[in-house]
Amino acid sequence: MSNDPIHHGGCLCGAIRYEVHGHALQTSLCHCEDCRRASGAPAVAWTFFRPNALRWLQGHPREVCFAERIRLFCGDCGSPLVFIDPSLPEFTEVNTSSLDYPEEFPPGDQCWMADAMPWMDRLEKLPRFEHTSPLPDTE
Repeated sequence: MSNDPIHHGGCLCGAIRYEVHGHALQTSLCHCEDCRRASGAPAVAWTFFRPNALRWLQGHPREVCFAERIRLFCGDCGSPLVFIDPSLPEFTEVNTSSLDYPEEFPPGDQCWMADAMPWMDRLEKLPRFEHTSPLPDTE
């Protein structure tokens, strides 16, 4: 019996659940245009595992192939789940935020900075709020 950890995750609506066996091989915050457009976010955190580490427990993700790479997502809520780049066959990239405990996988680097939104480096200077920011007065 293996002592490898098992990590669980899934989509926003709960239609898809998965488990990943083993230790993370790498973590990265990607700023590429493809990840930004596929997620609707300014950057996407990925956790890299061995290619056969992922097992679907519930539901079946939908697949889209773009630029010869495969993205798996929930067909119901649209949550991005997995990224597979055939040029990197030693990795399966799991969307870090889809893991049940994403805080355990902080990014170890940032990639595709050439595509990063120019305002990303100013985020630390923005006001911060514990929850929802104050709404503007509309009158």
